[in-house]
Amino acid sequence: MKVRTIYISGPISGLPDGNRPAFAEMAVTWRSKGWEVVNPHELFNAEVEESWEGYMRKDLAALLTCTHIVMLPGWEHSRGARLEKYVAEHLGMSVEVP
Repeated sequence: MKVRTIYISGPISGLPDGNRPAFAEMAVTWRSKGWEVVNPHELFNAEVEESWEGYMRKDLAALLTCTHIVMLPGWEHSRGARLEKYVAEHLGMSVEVP
């Protein structure tokens, strides 16, 4: 069976704790369904601060390893999440918008 991998996309900048609880909850939901999950918050060393562009370069590279993307509430107000959705759609990935 082909491994299904889903990337979690949503707003981070300017939100308390970078919206970590929403990302973590979504990761638990999809992992409980047997999916491999890429949570952007799990990609970075919390001790190292990067620029927005630096984070996005790593996020987009991780997105390209996935078969699906799921959008968290508020994604439409996030420049990074809109970019991730755009890339996913144009690469023919399945986009989940709960």
